[in-house]
Amino acid sequence: MLARPGLPEFEYIRAGSSQDVFDLLKEKGADLKLMLGGTDLFVQMRDRAQGPGILLDVKGLPGMQEIDYRQRSGLTIGAAVTLNQLSTDLDLKEKYPVLCQAADTVGNYQLRNRATLGGNICNASPSADMAPAALVYEGEAVLESPRGERSLALEQFWLGPGSTALEGDEYLKAIHFPPPPPGARGSYLKLGRSRMGDLAIVGVAVLGYPDKSVPAGLRFRIGLNSTAPTPYRIPAVEEFLTREPLTEDLISLAGEMAMEISSPIEDVRATELYQKKMVRNLTVKVLKETWESLR
Repeated sequence: MLARPGLPEFEYIRAGSSQDVFDLLKEKGADLKLMLGGTDLFVQMRDRAQGPGILLDVKGLPGMQEIDYRQRSGLTIGAAVTLNQLSTDLDLKEKYPVLCQAADTVGNYQLRNRATLGGNICNASPSADMAPAALVYEGEAVLESPRGERSLALEQFWLGPGSTALEGDEYLKAIHFPPPPPGARGSYLKLGRSRMGDLAIVGVAVLGYPDKSVPAGLRFRIGLNSTAPTPYRIPAVEEFLTREPLTEDLISLAGEMAMEISSPIEDVRATELYQKKMVRNLTVKVLKETWESLR
């Protein structure tokens, strides 16, 4: 077996301020890549999928490693907060447990010490483990540029595999989540080829909460990964589940609907048919678990 190639040569720079980032992005252009944890970037560079001449480390910028929760405005997580920080934060486990659960499924403990929420979001992988949980909590990307700050819903931030709505002079500063609905419960369930940190073949996150304004008395948000060009929610299924009091038969029908909506590609990890069936099975399983928790 041939050994994998090593990393190509590159220059490492640590940004001291936002202005450093803006100046270098303007000066260096495509030859520069912003770095948070680097767990995806270094693999891409090793395999020659990415070959920037300069890596600009933005972890040390103000706020990038902070977790800020406020009861009225919600949760803001700096882009450089590591996944181990997320998975072990006691306040987050209480208020945003699906985020913590998803973080705990990424890679292994050592990798999660470097991997960041912002890196997982910016890599724009269809199989990003943090994406379904971030979607059901209605996360927004907080983007910084010389023109100031703007926020963009994550569903609009991801444009396709490896592609985001980041402008050439912007960087991801944080991810913001509004307060979850009162009484919310949920979980994230992932299927991989092994239990040891494999990429998701299918991942499903569900957040359910009481809502007396709909016949079901409950609402559900459902986020999926690995079965479309970007992670996504399925509003048609979410709306279907509000129409009448919930039963196991309705949940089974919701799983069938999710399967039909999904559009996975066939690759070395799984066939299209297998992934679609797993969308159905995992959606039904997580919906039932969440329903039981709410009851």
